[in-house]
Amino acid sequence: MEREKRPLKETVPGRHRSGAPPPPRVPGRHRGGAAPPVAALAPPPPRVPLRQLFRVASVACGVQFGWALQLSLLTPYVQELGIPHAFASLVWLCGPLSGLIVQPLIGHLSDRSTSSFGRRRPYIVGGAATIGLSVLLVGHSADLGRLLGDPPAGSRHPRAIAVYLLGFWLLDVGNNTTQGPCRALLADLAGKDHRRTRIANAYFSLFMALGNILGFATGSYSGWFTILPFTVTSACSINCANLKSAFLLDIILLIITTYISISSVQEVPLNSSSVAPYSAEGTEEQLNHGQEAFLWELIGSFRYLTLPVWMVLIVTALTWIGWFPFILFDTDWMGREIYRGNPDEGQRYQTGVRMGAFGLMLNSVVLGFTSMVIEKMCRKLGAGLVWGISNILMFFCFVAMLIISYIAKNTDYQSSGLPSVGIVVSALIAFAILGAPLAVTYSIPYAMISSRIESLRLGQGLAMGILNLAIVIPQSKMKEEI
Repeated sequence: MEREKRPLKETVPGRHRSGAPPPPRVPGRHRGGAAPPVAALAPPPPRVPLRQLFRVASVACGVQFGWALQLSLLTPYVQELGIPHAFASLVWLCGPLSGLIVQPLIGHLSDRSTSSFGRRRPYIVGGAATIGLSVLLVGHSADLGRLLGDPPAGSRHPRAIAVYLLGFWLLDVGNNTTQGPCRALLADLAGKDHRRTRIANAYFSLFMALGNILGFATGSYSGWFTILPFTVTSACSINCANLKSAFLLDIILLIITTYISISSVQEVPLNSSSVAPYSAEGTEEQLNHGQEAFLWELIGSFRYLTLPVWMVLIVTALTWIGWFPFILFDTDWMGREIYRGNPDEGQRYQTGVRMGAFGLMLNSVVLGFTSMVIEKMCRKLGAGLVWGISNILMFFCFVAMLIISYIAKNTDYQSSGLPSVGIVVSALIAFAILGAPLAVTYSIPYAMISSRIESLRLGQGLAMGILNLAIVIPQSKMKEEI
C-alpha cells in the first residue's frame, strides 16, 4: 500500500520524481507557452484611495487646456500666417506622425524605466515641459519670424510658419509624452480592479472636460490683449495677442496640475524591489522580459493580441475616423459655413470662430457631466453597450450638422450678414450633444484595453501606445484626404 502511494507524493507540483527541485523556467514563459499567473508571483498591491487617483488624473486638465486652444484657435491662426486653407489639414499631420512613434516608444520606455523618480512620473514631467516650450514657440511665432527676417508687409510669413510648425510638432510630442504615461500610471494604481480602472479613466476624462471648458472659454474671449497689453507687438495683431495670452495662461495651469499629479503618488523604482508596487504587470522580471528592440517588440506584440483586444482597436479606429473632421474644423466650420466668413475678409469669420469656441465649451460641460455618470451606466448596461450607443448618437449629430450646413447655404441672411438665431442655436446644440459620446471615447476604450491587456503582460505603457496606433493611423489617412 505504501508502495502505491509514493508516486502520488512524488508528483506534487514543483518537485520532480527524483526529489530535486525543478529546473528554472525561462522568464516570461510557462508550460504550453502560457503566461504564469501573476498572483502567484507577487502579493496583491495595496488598495489606492480614489482621491489619489483623482489627483493623479488632474494633469489632464493642464494638457487639455492647451489642446483646446490648439483646436479652437490654431487653424484660423495658421491661415493668418499665410498657409492656405487647403493645406491647413496637412499641418495637422504632425500630430498623427508623432503619435505613431512617440506614444508607443514612451510607453515602452516607461514600462522599463529604472529612474529613482519612478517609471511614469519622469515622462509626465518631461512631456509637460515640452508642452510649455511648444506653446511659447507657437504664441510667439509671428514675433520670432519678424526677428528672423520676415517682411513687415505681405500675406506670407515663411519664417514665422517655420517657427510655428516646430512649436506645433513639439506640442503634439509633449501631449503624447504626458498623456500615455499618465493613463498607464492610473492603470498601475488601479491594479486588476476593472471597476477602479474605469473610474480612473473617468476621472481623466473629467479633467479633460474641465481643461476643455477653461480652454474654449479662454479661446472665445477676445479681450485678453487688454489684460496683457505687452502681448501686442508690431508683428502680432490683436488676434495673435489673444492667442499668445491664452498660451501664457496655459503654462501657469500646466505647472500647477503637473505638480499636483506627480506629488500625489510615490513610485518605487523597479531596481529597488523585485515587485513594482501598484503594477498590474507583476514583477520586474516580467516587465523586463526580453531585450528585443522596441520596434520588433511593438510589431511582435500584435501576434499575442486576443480577439477582444482587436475588436477594441478596430472600433476605436472607426470611431476616430468620424471624430477627426469635427475636431480639426469645428470652429472653422462655424466661421465659414454658418457665418459665411473668410479669414482675410472682415470680422464675420472671427465672430464665427469665437462662437464655435463657445459651442465647444458647451460640448465640454456635457463631456464633464457624462464622465461623472459613465461608471454607473457601465455597471447597469455594460461598457460595450454604452460605447455602441454613444457612437450611434455621434452619427446622428454629424448628420444634423450636414443638414444645418445645407440650410445655412440656402438661406438668405440678414442685412448685417449674420446668420439667424435658429441656425446658430442648432449648431450650438449639435456641438453640446457631441460632448456625451466624446466622454465615452475618452474613457471606455482605455479602460477596456487596460483590463484586456493584463493577461498578455505587455505592460500598461505599451498597451496605451498600441491603442494610440488605432487612433493616429486612421487620423493620418483622414488628414491626407482632407
